Amino acid sequence: MTIEYWELPPGWKWATMGEVADVIGGGTPKTNDSSNYEGGTIPWLTPADLSGYAAKTIGGGARYITKKGLATSSAKLMPAGAVLFTSRAPIGYVAIASNPVCTNQGFKSFVLKNGLLPDYVYWWLKGSKNLAESIASGTTFLELSGAKAKTLPIPVPPIDQQEGIVAEIEKQFSRLDGAVANLNRVKANLKRYKAAVLKAAVEGRLVETEAVLARREGRNYETGEQLLRCILETRRRQWKGKQKYREPAAADTTHLPELPQGWVWTNFEGAAERVTVGHVGSMKDEYVEQGVPFLRSQNIRPNRYDAEGLKFISKQFHRRLEKSALRPGDLVVVRSGSVGVSCVIPGHLIEANCSDLVIVKNPDAVLPKFGAYYMNSVIETHVAAGKVGVALTHFNTLSVARLPLPLPPMAEQRRIVTEVDRRLTLLQKTETLIDANLRRAERLRQSVLGAAFCGKLHLGSQSALNYGSSRKMAHA
Repeated sequence: MTIEYWELPPGWKWATMGEVADVIGGGTPKTNDSSNYEGGTIPWLTPADLSGYAAKTIGGGARYITKKGLATSSAKLMPAGAVLFTSRAPIGYVAIASNPVCTNQGFKSFVLKNGLLPDYVYWWLKGSKNLAESIASGTTFLELSGAKAKTLPIPVPPIDQQEGIVAEIEKQFSRLDGAVANLNRVKANLKRYKAAVLKAAVEGRLVETEAVLARREGRNYETGEQLLRCILETRRRQWKGKQKYREPAAADTTHLPELPQGWVWTNFEGAAERVTVGHVGSMKDEYVEQGVPFLRSQNIRPNRYDAEGLKFISKQFHRRLEKSALRPGDLVVVRSGSVGVSCVIPGHLIEANCSDLVIVKNPDAVLPKFGAYYMNSVIETHVAAGKVGVALTHFNTLSVARLPLPLPPMAEQRRIVTEVDRRLTLLQKTETLIDANLRRAERLRQSVLGAAFCGKLHLGSQSALNYGSSRKMAHA
């Protein structure tokens, strides 16, 4: 392997980790021998102990081993100050041992010799994940061997400069941490605001009610109750089924709150032509590369359709699944996993099908979007009451059909949907901007590390933050 280094400042030199540290692997005491673990006092770490770990130092993990476990395995006790580096599943977690520890075989750790500070090596390795992966090998998963770990390069400045570099990195990272915390705080507030908007919308507090507008304008209006009665009468009159027309069950209004004037409680069975369920059965041999879109629960997000991971079925199979065919404007509800999450089938899905979703077909008394907003807001309490099963909670068709649904006048529904759409669009734009800034913060971290190990961090914080990916390391 040849490595092309970037030019270092005067007084710095290039070295390999094998030259500046003893590279220590790990091991796992036999798990079928309880004497290797019970009563153990020696910290024994696995990569899982560093997953999501934010602190720089670590003293122990989820398990401890005994002296016997240490003596009879390939685990090695390392001193405080050893730099722990995960070498597989995944590569690149880093921490400094705050006390003597040992690890399993998922680490290649470094016990440093004179001339290097643990904190300096920690930050170097934090920025070297891609480099370590590039020299790792493996088929099932990448693993960095001890021999390859020894070849990892490291720029070595004088000790006093190492101290200054560490201090400057941590100062700038502290600023970035503060900015990221603020962005995440705003993001959490946006989530709460979105929930508040939906709740206000389906409780009649987001826009003026039709009753208030009609009274001010001196006119009559069609109430939700009148709308529902008209829809039900039309269905009854136009019924052409083989069996006798069955009246939808009345909504159970027990313990339900009082609604605004002009609203009425109903349920999806009354507000829609039909409530049915998507295909339930094996799909192992039915998917094709191209064909009719076949939606699953992962394609349903709160108030929106998500095409990621979309599957397809043949037209022949689609025709066999007529009951679960989807049309634009249908309201679909997740019935397993994220129970109750709902969205409206968009207009571009002219022909589609689905599995394991409850489908509210032709919701003629309620705007589909209003129904989705309701399902994704205050309906959570009803969803929880409708859950069945143990290992995997799920909704059945009747659970959705009988869910109580507040029904405003149609004109008011339109105004509510328009206002919610407007606010959610603004929220989405703000969230997109926040996510872009979070990504920028991560790029700035890499720029700080890049500047630090090229000897340019002394130019000052602004220069370091603006420092781009000018350093270059090529591997062959």
